[in-house]
Amino acid sequence: MPEPLKLPNASGSLELYTPGPPGVFEKPTRAFTRRKLFAAAHVVADPRFTPDPHKPPHLDWQATLEYRHHLWSHGFAIAEAMDTAQRGMGLDWATAKTLITHSAKEARAVGGGLSAGAGTDQLPPLSQGLPTLEQIATAYLEQCEFIEAEGGQVILMASRHLAAVARNAGDFEHLYDRVLSQIRQPLILHWLGEMFDPELAGYWGSRNLDEAARTVHGLIAAHSSKVDGIKISLLDAQREIDFRRGLPAGVRMYTGDDFNYAELIQGDEQGHSDGLLGIFDAIAPAASSAFCALERDDWETYNALLAPTVALSRHIFESPTYNYKTGVVFLAYLNGFQAHFHMIGGMENTRSSLHLCELFKLADRAGLLRDPDLASARMSHRLSLAGIL
Repeated sequence: MPEPLKLPNASGSLELYTPGPPGVFEKPTRAFTRRKLFAAAHVVADPRFTPDPHKPPHLDWQATLEYRHHLWSHGFAIAEAMDTAQRGMGLDWATAKTLITHSAKEARAVGGGLSAGAGTDQLPPLSQGLPTLEQIATAYLEQCEFIEAEGGQVILMASRHLAAVARNAGDFEHLYDRVLSQIRQPLILHWLGEMFDPELAGYWGSRNLDEAARTVHGLIAAHSSKVDGIKISLLDAQREIDFRRGLPAGVRMYTGDDFNYAELIQGDEQGHSDGLLGIFDAIAPAASSAFCALERDDWETYNALLAPTVALSRHIFESPTYNYKTGVVFLAYLNGFQAHFHMIGGMENTRSSLHLCELFKLADRAGLLRDPDLASARMSHRLSLAGIL
């Protein structure tokens, strides 16, 4: 039994907490067939370099790629170079290209699934002026071509440049028509809500989500042979269900709802969502075991395994939601997947010590501290550095 450790509470005092034993989770022996599941994977910064926002970030390539093997071993495909990997928050396109190349090579070696985010972040930042729609389309197509050449499936990420330049839904329709007409393999569209990135407010040409949904439905209907599915990250379960029911046959709904994924993936009598989630990075063992249960229609086990992970996920993704990456990386650090808690751009400092302590307790209750003694030692070390212990 691990020794109790002292954790601060909201009143400012310290209380003893003793973590329990790690969970016992089932690993898949074959590929999942009932749902298609992607884990958006984080990256590990190299702590030997000082973060510099004006230079490409330095990654610890060994730890970054080893974590992808961890996710593949639990049956997940990898969604590479997405917002979980700090795309748009420190991970630039030049470094993302290297990451995609390395991950694609590792995926081929183990037969792991890989998709990757294509955006427009090779364009100059918006502070330097607005690009044209033609420049945005060219940027998208350049990234799509690179990903397809590496053998990956394209995830067409929402573009800050397009959000700033597009005047109406017609501009979005015209640009996406052009991209979808030129890709070789069906891709995954991505609708990322403003809670994840405030610069994407009004995406698809309207702040009215019903109007935006009609635009996207029309776009998918016109290009259904080029759309494998759409990932929606709006943290609104009923809106996702309504949207899912309007999709053409054969087009998947990939939930990006890190609050309601358990019920959305379980589905109802009219269908279900598949999954493309950042939280899968953090909860892979428990989620994988739950999806093993789903394969045999054991819904009691499915829900018992995922329920405590939902509580953890809701905490990690609490407002401001875009800082969720900090919790994902901290849990990887607690579990010994990386030797330090450093992130690109110093993002390890975007969550409070109280937030990280609650994360520690919720991860423990979900059985996700694989070595409680190590996790306790690292939690105590973090609090000591913060001047709390």
